[in-house]
Amino acid sequence: MELRRLVRGRVDWPDIERVVRELADRYDRDEMRVRFLDADNWLSTPMVIDDDLFVKVVTRQNTLVHALFTTGRNLGAFSAGTEGFFERYETPYEMARHELEATRKVREIGVNAPEPIEALEVGDLGVVVLEYLPEFRTLDELDADDVAALAPALFATLRTIHDAGLAHGDLRAENVLVRDGDLYVIDATSVSEAGRESARSYDLASALAALEPLIGAADAVDAALESYSTDEILAARRFLDFVAVRPDHEFDAAGLNGELEKRAT
Repeated sequence: MELRRLVRGRVDWPDIERVVRELADRYDRDEMRVRFLDADNWLSTPMVIDDDLFVKVVTRQNTLVHALFTTGRNLGAFSAGTEGFFERYETPYEMARHELEATRKVREIGVNAPEPIEALEVGDLGVVVLEYLPEFRTLDELDADDVAALAPALFATLRTIHDAGLAHGDLRAENVLVRDGDLYVIDATSVSEAGRESARSYDLASALAALEPLIGAADAVDAALESYSTDEILAARRFLDFVAVRPDHEFDAAGLNGELEKRAT
């Protein structure tokens, strides 16, 4: 537990107050109500302000942890037979700015995402401000029937992202929000331009891995085939072992591989 706290990093209360005062000045608010989110987030401290702003505060420690994660992910990509395509950030502000720009890009191509407001630097902290989406649930909080109904829409959303020349890079059930029956995509990470094709296959593998424990391998593959060809789905298979070793993905890799092999024949 102590190691987890150390690795996550912690924003001291004076720094939180400084961020809140800066936002109050920028948005001309005399008072601001802050609510911290109980989120298992290693890369920022998330909070909600006045129930309309979603704010992430990024520290130097968060940037270091992201660099360590990026190294591990690139080693995983190497093990899948491709060059590493994940990119690291040099500063907390760079991390915050990327999230703002990634959110803006997916909205511009018609994918639902929170409205991006701004990224700023407060001292040595990076701060990203987005629209807060109330009353949402993550994909893994839904029952199986609801997930099965939404699964084709998830792959259609991913297809839109990929057809625009983009990749998500960190697709997990927790990064897909459901609000009023619509899907919202959050927390895209940075991937290199040269590695986009491999990153898209990795996205597919991640989406299949996220859905398998929720609706089963067969239904997950069926949903994917509504937006992707069999060849595209099979190309994602090489990343399944890599996704399987990630601690934030738990799925039956052998069962999913078996289902993909059946589709290959």
